[in-house]
Amino acid sequence: MPRKRRLSASRNVLQDLVAANRILYRHGVLDAYGHVSVRSDGAADHFVMSRSLAPPLVTLADLVEHGPDSEPVADTRRPYLERFIHGEIYRQRPDVMAVVHSHSDSVIPFGITKGALQPVYHMASFLGAGVPVFEIRDTVVDNDLLVRDTRLGAALARRLGACACVLMRGHGMTVVGDSLPEAVFRAVYTERNAKLQAMAQQLEGPIRFLSAEEAVRATRSNRSTLERPWELWKKAALRRG
Repeated sequence: MPRKRRLSASRNVLQDLVAANRILYRHGVLDAYGHVSVRSDGAADHFVMSRSLAPPLVTLADLVEHGPDSEPVADTRRPYLERFIHGEIYRQRPDVMAVVHSHSDSVIPFGITKGALQPVYHMASFLGAGVPVFEIRDTVVDNDLLVRDTRLGAALARRLGACACVLMRGHGMTVVGDSLPEAVFRAVYTERNAKLQAMAQQLEGPIRFLSAEEAVRATRSNRSTLERPWELWKKAALRRG
């Protein structure tokens, strides 16, 4: 039997983490793969995410606390292989409270071509801070594209820098927020922006992206209304039947 330990995060945070897994699945950001985590509000150097499990199946019983080394704390269940993405971002970015990693289809082309992902509408204004691309070969030449240790996790976190989103060549994206609702919001709208940008590129250009000032102002406005989509998405994700 796996060892059981009381998690340091509050019940509200844990319930929101379960909801986040299901929300991201419903919006096509996660499928059987990918994961979301939240920094513990009871131990700032710890974070919580599910054991290795498909996101829509996650329940409170599946949540596992991880320490500063990205290893499970007193829990013998199998963790996600790429938990180091989360742990190293939390280590380098004390402002980050939640992390989403996905293989979202629409963002993949922007990580393997010269086309930069940029905000085409106000809901993805946070992308105006920049969307760097992580090239894993710069750290490990012979690899399987998975961030499977602290070295690769630290390299990804450095590439993310102060931005909200980093693309991963041939892999997907990682998005961060200063709350779980914000990280979920950003993951959903990064996926949607990528779809819209790809559509716009098929039309007569050039594309009129958001200006730097528009991006800053829109991000500020969106942050003041995060509870609106979060309440809607959470209710729908947790509805029985």
